This record gives sequence, C-alpha cells and structure tokens, in this order.
Amino acid sequence: MTFPTTRRIAGHALRALTVAIAAGLAAQAHAAGKPVTWDDIANDAATPGDVLQYGMGVKAQRFSPLRKLNAQTVRWLTPAWSFSFGGEKQRGQEGQALVHDGTVYVTASYSRIYALDARTGQKKWEYEHRLPDDIRPCCDVVNRGAAIYGDKVFFGTLDAGIVALDKDTGKVVWKEKFEDHKVGYTMSGAPTLVKDKVTGRVLLIHGSSGDEFGVVGRLYARDPDTGDEVWMRPFVEGHMGRLNGKDSTPTGDPKAPSWPDDASSPTGKVEAWSHGGGAPWQSASFDVENNMIVVGAGNPAPWNTWARTKKGDDPRNWESLFTSGQAYVDPSTGELKGFYQHTPNDAWDFSGNNEIVLFEYTDPATGKLVKAGAHADRNGFFFVTDRSKLATGAGYPNKPTALLAAFPFVDGINWASGFDVKTGKPIEAEPSLRPPLPKDGAEKGEARFISPPFLGAKNWNPMSYSPDTGLFYIAGNEWAEDYWTENVTYKAGSAYLGQGFRIKKLFDDHVGVIEALDPKTGKVLWKNKEKFPMWAGTLATAGGLIFTGTGDGYLKALDAKTGRELWKFNTGAGIVAAPITWEQDGEQYVGIHSGYGGAVPLWGGDMAQLTKQLQQGGSYWVFRLPKDMAGK
Repeated sequence: MTFPTTRRIAGHALRALTVAIAAGLAAQAHAAGKPVTWDDIANDAATPGDVLQYGMGVKAQRFSPLRKLNAQTVRWLTPAWSFSFGGEKQRGQEGQALVHDGTVYVTASYSRIYALDARTGQKKWEYEHRLPDDIRPCCDVVNRGAAIYGDKVFFGTLDAGIVALDKDTGKVVWKEKFEDHKVGYTMSGAPTLVKDKVTGRVLLIHGSSGDEFGVVGRLYARDPDTGDEVWMRPFVEGHMGRLNGKDSTPTGDPKAPSWPDDASSPTGKVEAWSHGGGAPWQSASFDVENNMIVVGAGNPAPWNTWARTKKGDDPRNWESLFTSGQAYVDPSTGELKGFYQHTPNDAWDFSGNNEIVLFEYTDPATGKLVKAGAHADRNGFFFVTDRSKLATGAGYPNKPTALLAAFPFVDGINWASGFDVKTGKPIEAEPSLRPPLPKDGAEKGEARFISPPFLGAKNWNPMSYSPDTGLFYIAGNEWAEDYWTENVTYKAGSAYLGQGFRIKKLFDDHVGVIEALDPKTGKVLWKNKEKFPMWAGTLATAGGLIFTGTGDGYLKALDAKTGRELWKFNTGAGIVAAPITWEQDGEQYVGIHSGYGGAVPLWGGDMAQLTKQLQQGGSYWVFRLPKDMAGK
C-alpha cells in the first residue's frame, strides 16, 4: 500500500514548501531597502518618487514638480487607503510624512511612528516611545515628522529625546536624551539632515522646545550613525555653546547686553536671562551654497516684556537677543553666522519659529538675482531677507540689517504699523501696546487689545512656494486677544509667562484665511476665508494646484492662480497637518494626517469654544489619481 506513504510524503513536501514560501515572504518584507544618501536628500525637491525631508527639499519650499494632478484631473482624485493610529491616543496630528522605496513613514501624537506600505497602507512596523507621566508639552502632544538617512529614520520625543530606528524593521539603533523633561524641555519638531561643505560630514540637526516653561533654547548637531552630539548652540545671548563635548563660545556678547542685569530688573532680580527661551523647535532649512543652517528662534521667556527690561526704561530699547528671529548657523562649528530679529524684546509671544523658506527672485528695480529667505511671522508680517548678507554676519548689533521687505499679510494688525527697512526694526504703535505692569498690589495689569494674538497670524503650519507662479501660499488667521501682565516668578517645571490672555474673534464670518502672496510686492493676489482657524500647512504643485486642510476635516485642492476651490474630501476629523505628494507606479498620490488638536483648543479662549464641535480622530489618508484618469 503505497498511497498513504505517498500522501504523507506529499503532505510533508507541501508543508515544507509552504514554510519556505512564508519564510521567503517574511525575509522579503524585512529585506534591507535602498539606503538614503545625501545626494538623495539634496535632490529631494526634484525627485517626485519620494519625500525625504521635512519641507520636501532642503529649501523647504513644499513644491512638487508633479503635474498629473491639475485643474482638469483633480476631480478624479480618490481615496486609496487610510490608516488609523488607533487606541485612545488621539489629540493633534501635526505631522508631515516621508516616502521612500515604497514605504510611508508617519509620526503621530504621543511620540509614535509607523512604517506603512505606500500602495496599500498595510503596517510594516510601529514604534511607540515609552513616555514618563511628567512630560510638559506646552501645546499638545504632537509630533511633526521624521528624518531619514542611510538605513535609519529619526524622530524626536516628548521627554526631550531623539531616537534612531532601523528604517526597514523599526528596531532601535540608538536613543539620546538631550535635556531634562521635568523642567520643561521637550521635542515636537522634525529633525533635518545637512552636509557640511567644510568637513564633508552629514549631520542630524534638531532643536528643543519649552519656552513656556523657561528653558534656554538649544540647537543640536549629531552624528546620525551614533547619536553623539557634535555641537550645541544656545539661543539666548551670553550662554555658552559646545563643540566636540567641550565649551566653545558664548552666543553673541558674553556679557549679554541685550538682557538686563539682576539689579536693574523691576523685581530686583533677573530670572529671565537664566531661563530665557529662544527654543528652535521648528525644523531647519539648509542653504547649501552658503553652507548655512537656517532656523527660527522662539520667544523670550518669560512672556512679560518688563522682566527683560532695565527698571524704568522703555522696553523698546531692549532686544533679548537671540530670540524671536531667524538664525543662520555654521554647520562646522555651531557658531552663529547671522541673525535677524522679527520682534525685539517680544512682548506678545510672537516668537519666530515659523519656517524660513529659501528662494530666488529677480529684483524688478535692478534686474539682479536675489537669493532670499521668506518668513511669515506670527506678528502678522511677511519678511524677505537677504541670505547672502546673513552669510557674512548681518543682523548683529551695529551691523547692517539683512531685511529686504516686511509686508503685512493679514488684516487687523495693530501692534505695529510696519518696519523700517534701513534698521530692520518694527514701527511700534503709539502709545505702545505692550501691556503695562500691574499697579502696586494688583494681581494683573490693565489689558490691551492686540492683533494678531500670541497664537499668530500664522503659527507653525508651514507655507509653500511655487517657482512657477512666484507666489507664496499661506494658511493664516485673522483674530485678536485681550492681553495683560501678571506677576511672574520662575519655578522649575511650571509655566513661566507673566501674562494672561483671552483669544477673541476679529471678524464675524471667519477666522482662517488661505492666500497667495507676491514676495516682491507684498500684494495678496487672492484670499479665501475659512470659518475655523487654519492650522494646516500648504503644498504647491507644478500642476497648478494648492493643497491644504481645514479644521472641519476637508482636504482641499485650490487653483494656484485664482484660489478657486476645485476639489475637497472630508476625512472625518479636523486637519492640522502638512500634505505631501509623490509618484508611484506612474500614478500621483497625495497624503495627509487627519486628527484635530494642537494649541488652539488648549489655549484658544473664544476659539476653544468655537472648535469644540470639531472631531479629533487620528489617521493617515492617502489619495490617488488613477492612471486612466491622468489624461482626462
């Protein structure tokens, strides 16, 4: 009887074959993908098959050369897949995804990261950082994105750490904790990669968060292979930097003349210099030609401007360097090469963290090419700076300013009427709208009505630039606040503000705006109004489209030249993230996080009431233009 034996042998063979196939598939699933090189990152803006850097390129222009999606075809854009972040950990989803070698890397609230199949959304791996109970994020438990280089992905954590993971397996390669989270340090921004021209070394760049808790903001460069610190640069004048593990140079003047000394403060002691803010919590751009890291410096601490002013003096005579501005940093040493301050001795928490987009334009008066930086600030002004001047040290006291223009880009600004281009300084309102100190014995000072409020004409949410139209596309807000001073004392781990506030509506019909601005003239060519605050980024494409998200959950596509709404899709939860697009298998894809949160519902006063009706959620949505619709 040979049949049973044959059947048993065949069964063993079939099982062995099944095991072999399964093992092969598993090995394939975890096979090492192509490593990411510096050339890949440097060319990110021109390679539509991937998205390798926060800002979609080292200049952070958020522009894609893809044109299959356009005014005629965008109506055929359809959902391809969505991925839920799941569980009870929702809150704001403010990330920007990366795409490489068929994998989408997305970060989520509470310091989580996922690797997803770009075609199907199937999870390849996930990593959830174990967070302590005593983290102190000021403005929600958000994470804005990752970086990728070699065989690793990198992202920051809310307990003031940064983690490197194997990009193919999600296994931890290294972890570094850079500061003490218990006193308020944290990290919410995406790290970025730069390559130093002098040493030829690729560096991982990241900043710290925590101005609202009175920490000293710091920018770090690390070895991406080991996580070891290469240098650290503080962004409060007079604080000491580090290079190769040793003290290097102080930032600015070691005597810190832009901050008062202890005896001259209203309280008789100065806590501010020791806890001065300036955190570079947003992501950096990189000026390859001038070999400069370009990054925003956050608000000074405390918010109360009088705590950073010599007793009896006008606070407009003080600067609180190097806060609320844009910093230009040498990647070789971490030294400041240049600096421009948007709001000297900032009294309104306007900060300066919003991205600096690098671009070029032809000066209509001279016909010369200008290599510039653009920045839409929370203070309501759109700044154009000369990065060539900043490369040679502009912006320090007693040196020429690098400011080329400062245009208002929202309505209702009242704290200043404009900027003096020769000095680079704001022309503040008279009488000053800096909230006065409390009178003797009072708990708080007299309120001032301020626009924009501290949440800003534009906050962290990144703008985009189209070289095709020469326009910037900004998602902003038109609103105001009542603002007053309070007595302030530093206590480690507690809010360090010295200000009180209530955000208010400025107009009955809208808070948010989406607009197109000409950086040569400051003219707003079109503006769309939105009922809810705008907290999402924008994306420009060669197909003549602008993508952005709204608080009530819509991903929208607009005509880049007119602002006309061409397509929208409701993701089921408010959008406060940055969209991306890429090409795969000959088709164009668009991806965005969905999930409402961020600073507005936490700090927003009347806006918090308005946004109660918005859904949180927590997912990543991907849309696709099918091949057979690309020519429709």
